[in-house]
Amino acid sequence: MDPKPHLSSMLLRLFTIHRSIIVKKGSFSMLGQSFKFEPVFIQDLSELERDRLQEIAFFHLREKGFSNNLLISKDSPKRELNLRMRLDALYKEKKEKGLQTVGIFRLGSSKKRVRQLRDDFDQGKDVILDEEQSIHDVAALLKEFLRDMPDPLLPSELYSAFLSTSEIHKGEQISFLQLLIFLLPPCNCDTLYRILQFLNKVASHSEDICGPDNQEICGNKMTAANLATVFGPNLLQREKTTGKDLTPYVTEVEDSAKIILVVQILIENYDLLFTVSPELQQEVLESLIQTDPDVIQYLIRRKHKSHLLN
Repeated sequence: MDPKPHLSSMLLRLFTIHRSIIVKKGSFSMLGQSFKFEPVFIQDLSELERDRLQEIAFFHLREKGFSNNLLISKDSPKRELNLRMRLDALYKEKKEKGLQTVGIFRLGSSKKRVRQLRDDFDQGKDVILDEEQSIHDVAALLKEFLRDMPDPLLPSELYSAFLSTSEIHKGEQISFLQLLIFLLPPCNCDTLYRILQFLNKVASHSEDICGPDNQEICGNKMTAANLATVFGPNLLQREKTTGKDLTPYVTEVEDSAKIILVVQILIENYDLLFTVSPELQQEVLESLIQTDPDVIQYLIRRKHKSHLLN
């Protein structure tokens, strides 16, 4: 069978796709129809778009001088899915009972109950949280999950890059942190979003408020800064070293203030940090036109449909 006719028709089809798409600043046109790019959460992008966004974020960071220790990590779907399933169960419990609990994530817990909860999760049991477990047990378990992950949720190779953003002016700091988040594997990125979203919710209940009958409702006292103090060392971890060298420990102590500041910014600005701007979406599309033009029509129809639904 002569492959030439098939090859010719394929090339003609790709040429037609190229000719039918016009990308302008903030918008694109296809077959005479125009669509405007709108900011979207990163979770709304397709898998192909997210892969290309990682590469573009990597390029922008190197362009801005973040050339050391940058990498595009790959997913560990099974491990991260397991963690997210645990988080879902814990979040549900806290949303129903714990947002107003004073000192949540800081006050002590029962080691025995925490161990039992963890064993149940590790064995894949359907965990039903009852009155025997305090909200502080559940909070302690969440911190344990993050601390004991084989690989940190934020890859240790990006530790220095994340910390260096603490020395940048806040306007640019958000932009740098956003690009670093876009470097994360999708599972890590999505799990981090859920954690930060929840911590932001906890922080929103930190202040005392006046109830509907003018009664005082105590806040949980856990501001974004307090939560960053608790969660910072679990989210941002150096690469583990062996031996008795005390230098890593000394450096970690010196870095603690930067860790708290960076994680506080992550908590306070989680919604902005996980939003992909129209400009970055345009870069993704322009890049895909060059390498994967055959999927462009599908992606545009998908975006158009999403735009109509919204």
